[in-house]
Amino acid sequence: MKNLKTKIISIAILSVILLVGSCTNDILEEKPRSVFTPEFFKTELGVEGGITALYGHLRFLYGNWNYYNSLETGTDEYTYAESADGNFKDMDLSGVGSITSESAPSSAPWNYCFGAINTASGIIENATEVGLSDALIAEARFFRAFDYFLLVQTYGGVPLDLGAGELQFNTSTNRSSVRNTVPEVYTRAIFPDLVKAVSDLPDAPRYTGTATKNVARLYLAKAYLTYAWWLQNPNNIPTYPEAPRTDPDGHDASWYFQQAYDVATTAINNPGPYALQEYYYDVNLASNDRNSEMLLYADHTEDSEKYNGASLGWGISGNADNASVWMVTSNYTTIRSNGASTVLREAAQSYGRPWTRMAPTINVFTNTFAEKDLDSRYDGTFVTSYRGNWDKGGDTTPSYTNANGMQIVPGDAVVTFLDEDNPAVDYGDGTKANLGGGEIPGRSDYVINPGDLNRRFYPGLWKLGTYRTDNAGGLGSPNAGLTRPFPIAKFSEFYFVAAEAAVKGATGSMTATDLINVIRARAGKWRFDNGEQQERIEDNSADMINDTPATVDIDFILAERSREYFGEGYRWLDLVRTQKWGEYAATYRIAGVSAADHSPQTFTRTIDAHHYLRPIPQGQLDSMEGTDADKSSFQNPGY
Repeated sequence: MKNLKTKIISIAILSVILLVGSCTNDILEEKPRSVFTPEFFKTELGVEGGITALYGHLRFLYGNWNYYNSLETGTDEYTYAESADGNFKDMDLSGVGSITSESAPSSAPWNYCFGAINTASGIIENATEVGLSDALIAEARFFRAFDYFLLVQTYGGVPLDLGAGELQFNTSTNRSSVRNTVPEVYTRAIFPDLVKAVSDLPDAPRYTGTATKNVARLYLAKAYLTYAWWLQNPNNIPTYPEAPRTDPDGHDASWYFQQAYDVATTAINNPGPYALQEYYYDVNLASNDRNSEMLLYADHTEDSEKYNGASLGWGISGNADNASVWMVTSNYTTIRSNGASTVLREAAQSYGRPWTRMAPTINVFTNTFAEKDLDSRYDGTFVTSYRGNWDKGGDTTPSYTNANGMQIVPGDAVVTFLDEDNPAVDYGDGTKANLGGGEIPGRSDYVINPGDLNRRFYPGLWKLGTYRTDNAGGLGSPNAGLTRPFPIAKFSEFYFVAAEAAVKGATGSMTATDLINVIRARAGKWRFDNGEQQERIEDNSADMINDTPATVDIDFILAERSREYFGEGYRWLDLVRTQKWGEYAATYRIAGVSAADHSPQTFTRTIDAHHYLRPIPQGQLDSMEGTDADKSSFQNPGY
């Protein structure tokens, strides 16, 4: 596996970073080394540096725009937008492209996880010799399992032997490879490492953002849940390499669903330093990043370009940039008020750099977020009003003429996406505000109905939006990659995992309804209206609970997961796990690429069974020894 060897060595040389500090409020300080040999792993400094490097590798996956595309485009959450290139159209499966072994978006786990796995194996093998604690070794075990779990969900069975033996640290070039089966990957790698990590990790993080018992518990519960679905295989989705849907340890799907429930509820009852935020708005509020609900994230900082892992002045500067949200941001900078540019790029959560590569489907606003008044999650997810900020760009004009000839001042809404379709909206000739906005008598803002959205202009994703503290009252640096941490795992997901397991037959002190109502009750609480940009003290928890259906099923769980985690990179994995992708994403509605197009069409996707696994990257196949037949047998069927 020459390709894997190259990845492993490059990570070893470029990503070694050192641990500093002595308390949980300290951070992991990164210090690149020019040389990182296998012998270095036999030193305490080397092993500790390798552990810290495992946190750094998260940036190459989470926040990486192409990988983000592969997790969202083609689901019921996103389709391609006006400025999409082939990377985005391929993932949509709607007749404008196709996923192949050369498709870049789906290759990231293969390209980055194996290097981290090998680093983790090197740490595990050498840690005892250099006197490292069980807790530090457990962090390496967590990451080895974390990466294998991501790989097995994406590609099916993957190699456990990277050239030196199963789960052994490899330092030699090996251009051959054998893929293990899905049950082997789970039972030999993922479950043992995570069980040991849960046992040995501390309750509280040793540094801000490092792994703990509950971080490992979440991934153990998710792995149990995902493997249980795989064993059950309700829609007869094929696996690869081919293997019986039986567990080597003799357990059935019900046993694993119960394990998922038990592990998740144990975490809920023993939260340690973690807790749900009181308001959903605060979960993703940029000034509240790294809050008590965040279990794991790919970290960034605006304090240092070296520690940020990417440029602080421009992006995309590399694969470690946090730039995902730009892909789902439409070009709001084309908005005009009587010819004047009134909404400028700003390094603030509602703005940022617009790439217009991915667009939410109309179904998101009419179905997923049909309830927008009681439930605060729609408001805490999207940018629903673009507001004048020309003053921050140096324009001292006190007001501009906007919709209906009315005046607006800085901070006023220039364009608003309505919560519900209003037949009174007049789009005129489609050129109003230079983006196809409409007017309603008496309103100074241009408006757009949720049922009239197109691939050109649509609500942005507020929750992952740009944020800087160094704007100094101006527009700041909106063209630089985000310096916010990209969220990977949240404490709230324990409730979803346990509820899903309960729907699948697991039992315990809390029912699926009990669990999901904790999340829904929180969603009913408001302290701020993001769309209106004003305080809103309101508690609709009782109404939200009363609206929970009498029987919570998997469809309701999946709808709630989308409302809770919309646009965060969960959706493809959720739909693949539950084998609902073809059902949920087969069709979607949206209008065309013109700003004036408010006549949506229904688009159909071709989602075949083989699409439930991504292709092995062509670069891997090209680097392997063997005949064309050997390489073909290594590739997932259908690609």
